[in-house]
Amino acid sequence: MSDASEPPVRFEQDGAIAILTLARPDKLNALDEAAVEALGSLCRRIERDETIRAVILTGEGGKAFSAGGDIGGWSGKTPLEFGRFWLREGHAVFDALARLRQPVIAVLNGHALGGGLELAAVADLRIAESHVKLGLPEAGLGIIPGWSGTQRAVRRFGALAIRRMALFGEVFEAQAALELGLVDVVVATGEGMAEAKRLAAKVCERAPVATELTKMLINAAEGEERERVLETMAGMFAASTEDLAEGVAAFRDKRRPGFTGR
Repeated sequence: MSDASEPPVRFEQDGAIAILTLARPDKLNALDEAAVEALGSLCRRIERDETIRAVILTGEGGKAFSAGGDIGGWSGKTPLEFGRFWLREGHAVFDALARLRQPVIAVLNGHALGGGLELAAVADLRIAESHVKLGLPEAGLGIIPGWSGTQRAVRRFGALAIRRMALFGEVFEAQAALELGLVDVVVATGEGMAEAKRLAAKVCERAPVATELTKMLINAAEGEERERVLETMAGMFAASTEDLAEGVAAFRDKRRPGFTGR
């Protein structure tokens, strides 16, 4: 059983690889407000750390990657509180994970259900151990998949698989999930982290800026962050020009800038 004094998400760094571990195994790694806040804080830390080239996201224990949102964390909220402080904040954190500049690999070393599958969807690649199951059971509780299970998950997995899980309550085992495109790799139980580290090491061998830009372009192509990608890339280009240096120097010297178009 996890110690209440321990953080709900554990951060480790193995060389250039950051490892985020949901650390509530006694709750099947269900996400409460503290866990969501911890993930958001770690996203900001990782974004600014130039030594981190790849991210692995997993859960502690072998029963669940994550069983989704902790029912005790949201069931007592008023509708306004539920929308404002659970769904909106959860969306913001899941968006931050999906839009990390570093590639993210999710290791599904246990079942990924509801919000747990929505969390897995933020990753660029999903490795499932052979014993895991995936599903979106929310409608059976009288609620909807609220952390982009009907949006990002549809974009990344396709509507057919999401309909089968969200509307008809189907639960897929790892091999079926692979055939449906819900996961990218299936490995034997206990081998997910080793495979993730192997793939993350391959990412770390590649040019970091090119990898970052390529991920941004792929995100934009699937509608993940088109506006931010366009402005970021244009801004980076503008920041590399002689005109910017001249404009800043002229501002400081209180003179007219002499732009050259270079």
